Amino acid sequence: MLNAISGAEIAGEASNSQDALRIIQNCKPHIVIIDIKIPGENGIEVLKKIKEVNKNVIAIIITNYLFTQYRASCFENGADYFFDKSNEYGNVIGTIEALVNSGSVEHMVNEW
Repeated sequence: MLNAISGAEIAGEASNSQDALRIIQNCKPHIVIIDIKIPGENGIEVLKKIKEVNKNVIAIIITNYLFTQYRASCFENGADYFFDKSNEYGNVIGTIEALVNSGSVEHMVNEW
């Protein structure tokens, strides 16, 4: 689905937190999609580390764990968006399309 977004390029995909952090460090994406439950460190810890390196990267959290404390913790640690994987996945695609089409991610190219 992400490949169908005109103007967006997938920089990488990771199966665990260590790979995610390595890919993010090497590829320096403008937008990251993070699941809260991933092997290794949880997605909230990955979010914290990403935002320490670049507070301007757009972080989209997706999860099936919709507990209020998870949502609050994600936003406290810099998440820009928080979506229910089961019911709001279309919103993830729509959000990325809107960000790419608005050009709002272009200003981050030299922020790393």
